Amino acid sequence: MIALSVLVVRTRSMPMPTKTKRGSSGERVTAKNRNGVPAYQRIQSAIRKRIDSGQLHPGDAVASERDLAKIHRVSLMTARHALASLEREGIVERRRGIGTFVAAPKIHFNKLMSYTEQMASRSLVAGSKVLLAKVLDSENEAAARLSLPPTSHIIKIERLRHAAGEPFALETCYLNATEFPGLLDAPIWRDSLFGILERDYKIELGYADEEVDATAADPRIAETLSIPRRDPLLRIRQVIFSSTGRPIMYVLGFYRSDRHNLVIRRFR
Repeated sequence: MIALSVLVVRTRSMPMPTKTKRGSSGERVTAKNRNGVPAYQRIQSAIRKRIDSGQLHPGDAVASERDLAKIHRVSLMTARHALASLEREGIVERRRGIGTFVAAPKIHFNKLMSYTEQMASRSLVAGSKVLLAKVLDSENEAAARLSLPPTSHIIKIERLRHAAGEPFALETCYLNATEFPGLLDAPIWRDSLFGILERDYKIELGYADEEVDATAADPRIAETLSIPRRDPLLRIRQVIFSSTGRPIMYVLGFYRSDRHNLVIRRFR
């Protein structure tokens, strides 16, 4: 089933002498501070604070290992350890030969939510650009996914998804044109499609079946998502059902693999 980011205890004992240095401000700098926090964690905390306060934004450069070692009066190895830990957490990303940069938040697929809802859950502002919106005379794969006759008229809506100031995904939605008359007149460029279906058509969405695989960005997708050609992507084919089990919408999405996580929970 698919489920769409250290407490240091120190006992009081006989204090051991610690070699200390003083920074340029006169502050004492040791391997651990008075609270027993390791130096690499202090470096991590300083970087996190700059990100949380808005001093650093996604894509901004972070001080190099050498600069961090100099600023915090620690060894190069300690500074490297701090950045490596932040990279594992997805807070920063390293670009070989260029440097270390603040990473854009990753989006986790863990429940059936609209893109707008997913972004809001991550405290991000969602953006969409409608690239195509039309009614097709037929669309065989979409009709089959929606359990419709091959000759059914199908609504096709292609949207570029934005978040954190950059393109995240390219999604194409297919719906039964007969069941949703007037849908293309709704503010699909602004409102959540889930919200429109629930509000205007009284559809109660229930669950989704998804097929996930890896693919490479073709020239058009690469240009649309502002990524190099052949960059790896998550390709997700999703059929969204009503609460009564009726197929409502088929979505074919291409998601940047460096900006999305797929979380899977298994039961025995």
